[in-house]
Amino acid sequence: MHNDREVTEQRLDRVLDQRIRPAVHARSVPLQVEVWDVSGEPVPVREGLDAPYRPARTGDRWGPAWTTSWFKVSGTVPAEWAGLPVEAVLDLGFATHSAGFSAEGLVYRADGTAIKALNPRNTWVPVTESAVGGEEFTVHIEAAANPVVMHTAPGELSFGPTAVGGRAPWLGDPAADPGEPLYRLRRLDLAVVDRPVYELVQDLEVLGQLMRELSPDSPRRWQILRAVDRALDAVDLQDVSRTAAAAREALAPALAAPANASAHRISAVGHAHIDTAWLWPLRETVRKVARTVSNVTQLMDDHPEFKFVMSQAQQLAWLKEHRPEVYARAQEKAKAGQFLPTGSLWVEPDTNISGGEALVRQFVHGKRFYLEEFGVETEEMWLPDTFGYNAALPQLMKLAGVRWFLTQKISWNTTNKFPHHTFWWEGIDGTRIFSHFPPVDSYNGELSGAEVAHSVRNFQDKGAVNSSLVPFGYGDGGGGPTREMLARAARLTDLEGSARVEIEGPADFFARAEQEYAEAGSAPVWSGELYLEFHRGTLTSQLATKQGNRRSEHLLHEAELWAATAAVRDGHPYPYDALDRLWKTVLLHQFHDILPGTSIAWVHREAEETYAAVATELEDIIGAAQRALAGAGSDTPLVFNAAPHARSGAPAMGAAPRTTATEDTPALPHPDGLVLDNGVVRIVVDTDGLIASAYDITAGREALAPGTRGNLLQLHQDFPNQWDAWDIDAFYRNNVRDLTAAESVTALPGGGVRVVRTFGDSRIEQTLTLPPGTRRLLVDTVVDWHEREKLLKAAFPLDLRAAHSSAEIPFGHVDRPTHTNTSWDAAKFEVCAHRFLHVGEPDWGAALVNDSTYGHDITRDVRPDGGTTTTVRLSLLRAARFPDPDQDQGTHRLRYAFVVGADLHDAVREGYHLNLPERVIPGSGPVEPLIAVDHEGVVVETVKLADDRGGDIVVRLYEAHGVRARATLTPGFALDSVTVTDLLERPLQDPASCTVTEAGELRLSLRPYQILTLRLRRAEEA
Repeated sequence: MHNDREVTEQRLDRVLDQRIRPAVHARSVPLQVEVWDVSGEPVPVREGLDAPYRPARTGDRWGPAWTTSWFKVSGTVPAEWAGLPVEAVLDLGFATHSAGFSAEGLVYRADGTAIKALNPRNTWVPVTESAVGGEEFTVHIEAAANPVVMHTAPGELSFGPTAVGGRAPWLGDPAADPGEPLYRLRRLDLAVVDRPVYELVQDLEVLGQLMRELSPDSPRRWQILRAVDRALDAVDLQDVSRTAAAAREALAPALAAPANASAHRISAVGHAHIDTAWLWPLRETVRKVARTVSNVTQLMDDHPEFKFVMSQAQQLAWLKEHRPEVYARAQEKAKAGQFLPTGSLWVEPDTNISGGEALVRQFVHGKRFYLEEFGVETEEMWLPDTFGYNAALPQLMKLAGVRWFLTQKISWNTTNKFPHHTFWWEGIDGTRIFSHFPPVDSYNGELSGAEVAHSVRNFQDKGAVNSSLVPFGYGDGGGGPTREMLARAARLTDLEGSARVEIEGPADFFARAEQEYAEAGSAPVWSGELYLEFHRGTLTSQLATKQGNRRSEHLLHEAELWAATAAVRDGHPYPYDALDRLWKTVLLHQFHDILPGTSIAWVHREAEETYAAVATELEDIIGAAQRALAGAGSDTPLVFNAAPHARSGAPAMGAAPRTTATEDTPALPHPDGLVLDNGVVRIVVDTDGLIASAYDITAGREALAPGTRGNLLQLHQDFPNQWDAWDIDAFYRNNVRDLTAAESVTALPGGGVRVVRTFGDSRIEQTLTLPPGTRRLLVDTVVDWHEREKLLKAAFPLDLRAAHSSAEIPFGHVDRPTHTNTSWDAAKFEVCAHRFLHVGEPDWGAALVNDSTYGHDITRDVRPDGGTTTTVRLSLLRAARFPDPDQDQGTHRLRYAFVVGADLHDAVREGYHLNLPERVIPGSGPVEPLIAVDHEGVVVETVKLADDRGGDIVVRLYEAHGVRARATLTPGFALDSVTVTDLLERPLQDPASCTVTEAGELRLSLRPYQILTLRLRRAEEA
């Protein structure tokens, strides 16, 4: 037989596209169309339904960027269609290359109830399964003209300032001119649904896709090819409807052949990844959620086997608030076991930058919402699209009652392929969580033949286990699964040459995968952080957003601490409702395209305004509580210290009169410039404004490497190969400009040195101060930043041989090698640290602490003299141009500090002190802390009142040094009882961690990095 494979495959493509698919809705009549264009923000549904519509027609243009148009479409079912299934085909002119990115619409009945959504590849609306001739049909469409800010056609991905002719990034600014209408009405018809033709399309798609994935040497490929050939021969291209059944008969044997006994098993989980903000603002996500949930609940009516997961409680809370009738449908389908709340989190957050207590609250508010609204105890952490995962997460998951973890993003690694797909993930404290990375390498699967085949080929754990998961459904901008995807799943349930595909929930998959490993032997273990070798620029982009988050996290810490203290000490009202609302606002903005700085300008400008409002409200809460604690009748200045370590005479988490000097060390003349000497550390600032010497007087040791200078600002060209705001590529280091020229270097009258530099169109003013008795040189930096595609770093070349760096992460720190022995080490050329990064030799070290910087890099070089220079750098600012062309432009203030001769405890303490500054207000006497701990390595992270409003005090603490710790916790009140709890403040059986003495003290025994939550009940007053 001659090889005609390519001819048949080409024939299949053309016949499907040009004859068979169009025949699904071949019999159609046009609908009457009217339109009402909304000026400004979206309007309530009732207003849209009652609006004054004007006539429109197919072919009309509509929708300048970010506007909304309401369409009213109506018509009459022809008499000759009686008894036939009828649909409306409502194609608003979407760009079909970007299923989750383009304009979208939601279709309503006249009473305002939602039917389903429209999106680029989902344009049908049900009318009737058995038409009645003369039946009237009318619906309204709320159509959002969301611009395609990023073009995602195959081979045409645009992620820089030239996207879509250079205009796309500016479409992300609400102040920009919306320009001309973006879309054109393409088809608005009533149509008969030809079911046999529709099913033939699905048969041919599944077999055609499978055929192309099989080897040309495979008999199965040729069997399918011949079946397709026979089916195409059976189709009359001028009468597809009449001949569709015969074509399906020709395909039936190929579709009936069962899968091999050893076939891989795929759990197909319905999903719609909806970015809570990204290339659209938050307000649009509220509508996206309503559209997607309307879609999937409608599909569930027709497909009882269909299951769908939704993973962000915030989005369901929006649905409950804004679209209660759609929310009620979700609850109805949840009771039926089809709509599956999952994920356990308030949003899908960034987990590199979010603070530890914030991640706790992501679990608390997420799990509590699902429990209260759906009666579901979620057991999964579902984070398919987050840009790396800190090593404290396994312990946090376990403490929140989470058993399983899923992500996909690590498949984006650009250097090293992750070695497992199903494994145990071990955190810094030793906690392990059963984890899965779907080998399909997508969280927007379509269940195509290519995706299913890739899952099988790519699966890393063959032989040990034989199951994987595929999240399927259009996403990023939502939309979810389609009926075509469900048709593929049905045909792939048991089909020769394919993996077996079964629609089910994630819990079914995880339970089976655990059982498979239990039978085959232990699963592999990955210990430590899950570092994404990509998107490293997210640690630095959009500084104002990151500063707003960091400041909000610490203000919330203060507000809870002082409000709880005032409630216990003085009966001051505890602001439960305000704190709950403010926490949820901050958690929302930790979403993985807001906090990383990768959203359009609109999103980040709104975030800055929101953070300012949050700060104002929290300052009011803090001030009211502190005034209640300080009392009246005295003007004695009291230092309120919210940090977990004592300072200035004030105990940790208490207040007292100051006992230390407040003046900064004066800057005195020095042969090389100016010197700051407080008797502990001596800092020489040269005439260029750089640190020429940082001498540890008590240790008799110079911190800086010979011939180098510290606090060297360096400017790099920053133009990554992809994803401007997301990425920093290693070759940025090839081009550097040292900013050594100073406009002025002056001693300040109150102590310290001011250095002013100008470069390009930018200006930097830095104030260097050395407080008395400390090892901390504070660098207060104000930058008027107007560079483009540049990266600004601050370098400290240190004279020490550090084997590793220690970077703070939530509830601990992670050690990373400073060498580049392996490709895994070399790939970590930009890393995350929270409040501190420490390097050192066994007996001496140094730290950099900061108030808003997350990106760092550490390099190590051996000098000609045999010594080693370890250089630590902070990434201060970037200037990417997509998706926000004005990213970071303007004035910023940030602070960091160089701590000379620091051990790990110094780094932890100074990090907290910089981020929780002292507050001084007049008062009548000291404020005793609610909690005191006698171990410097046991850090109290949170003091608050219990969420159930019962008045108990909740304390969350952790071991911060990576060692075993025995500590005594002394309550500042009479103690009735103590309970060890999980993160949701529910009792845990953990007597080994905490015992109570007869004196009412708590004896704590903590393993390295252990997190402990205690609920303390006060004894009733006699």
